[in-house]
Amino acid sequence: MDAVNVDLKAFSADFYRRLCAGQLQPVLDTLLYLHQHTEVWMELTTLLIPGENDSDEELSAMCEWIATHLGPDVPLHFTAFHPDWKMRNKPPTPSSTLSRARRTGLDAGLHYVYTGNVHDTDGGTTACPHCHSTLIVRDWYDILRYRLTDDGRCPDCQHAVAGRFGHFGQAFGNRRLPVRTRSLSGFGNRHEK
Repeated sequence: MDAVNVDLKAFSADFYRRLCAGQLQPVLDTLLYLHQHTEVWMELTTLLIPGENDSDEELSAMCEWIATHLGPDVPLHFTAFHPDWKMRNKPPTPSSTLSRARRTGLDAGLHYVYTGNVHDTDGGTTACPHCHSTLIVRDWYDILRYRLTDDGRCPDCQHAVAGRFGHFGQAFGNRRLPVRTRSLSGFGNRHEK
């Protein structure tokens, strides 16, 4: 496995018990294992649900734990909740909550903190952690600007940006690409005629 995006659903044992029927500590242990014992590229995503996992105290504790235990280069995505399926009794996450969470992460020393599930070019922007030049500007799934060298460096100061990068040839964004299951060995072949 080359990369993983782990849902860190909250930074509260109570949240995990009440809403996930699970436990927080095994998730944290898994994150530590991935960071300390593998070469996998890891990113974290937290869906912010109003009144459930978006308090200043919880966000601060989460970001400080990530900075201390996983380091400043692990990307953290705060995404907006939309009451489209379950938990329809909760409102959508306000953009101000996402911006506040992002600011909390940056203030904790994290280099790559993003907002998601909303149009927010500021929250989707990657800046060089060394010279603060704007490198990648995103809006939802669209990449509006891309200024990294092919080996993932800032073109202004040559600082290596954390991540996995290659040549960026054409813009991509919110589009669907067909997947051929037949080409995946062992998957889907039993039901194909």
